[in-house]
Amino acid sequence: MLTQNDINEARAIIHGKVHRTPVVSATMLGEVSGTNLYLKCEMLQKTGSFKPRGALNKLAHLSAAEKARGLISASAGNHAQGVAYAARLENVQATIVMPENAPQAKVNAVRGYGAEVVSFGTVNTMFDKADEIQQARGLTWVHPFDDPFVVAGQATIGMEILEDVPDVDYVFVPIGGGGLIGGISTAIKLNKPSTQVIGVETNAGAAMHAARAAGEVVRITRGDTIADGIGAPFIGQLPFEIAQKCVDHLVMVTDDDIVSALKMLLERCKLLVEGAGAASLAAILARKISLPSNARVVALLSGGNVDLARLKQWL
Repeated sequence: MLTQNDINEARAIIHGKVHRTPVVSATMLGEVSGTNLYLKCEMLQKTGSFKPRGALNKLAHLSAAEKARGLISASAGNHAQGVAYAARLENVQATIVMPENAPQAKVNAVRGYGAEVVSFGTVNTMFDKADEIQQARGLTWVHPFDDPFVVAGQATIGMEILEDVPDVDYVFVPIGGGGLIGGISTAIKLNKPSTQVIGVETNAGAAMHAARAAGEVVRITRGDTIADGIGAPFIGQLPFEIAQKCVDHLVMVTDDDIVSALKMLLERCKLLVEGAGAASLAAILARKISLPSNARVVALLSGGNVDLARLKQWL
């Protein structure tokens, strides 16, 4: 389990290298959901998602020898950009395995930051390919979610939420591999344990639901979904252990739920968010869990790296 010192250290490390993204009120959407609703706008983060937080904290704890070997990771897109961005700041070479159907905008961004992209298979097979390359080249793994330094980096979001909405009752967080909710739930439960943390997965593949049902981490096969950013085929062991203690409820949303949320964000809030980034708001608007009237609720908008051609199709 992470400590407050781990989170404080991560905040100091990433300070000045990432944005302190805003929390904004969403009055109209709050009226629709019967809550006092706030949006944590992490899609305005550098690289367009929360991922640089964890990547920067991880790189800060690597030795010079580990950096010199070069980095390897696997990602559908946002972690890839986060690692590529952090690697460029540290003048380190990075190689990222991305699924063949990864949004081209994300692939272009990763290459733009100077990383090598290996297109291979799907989200269900990309980790195996990354392992193969890591062993062949002797590269240093930067895991997208099952790493204490990565999780501590993501936990800094939880601290910012508590500072901006100190009386928050509920925080909704999308779940892919679990690093994001592992970090945020730790920060919240360490500082305001009465606040409930709600994890949101897509019904195309709910790895946290599956892990809780089995009592251990299990590998699943992900189906197609517009929420490609939460498409990990398994939950990390560390995030799973944290979630068992710190995550109060789990819910699932459909692609239709997410599209409705995307439309509301564009029309009412003038915010462009990707599918995975809108999952938390989708759960609130679709009333996937009963919330008390006028509860103070924060929805984390985790990323905005949407392929515009795909967005046109969804809308």
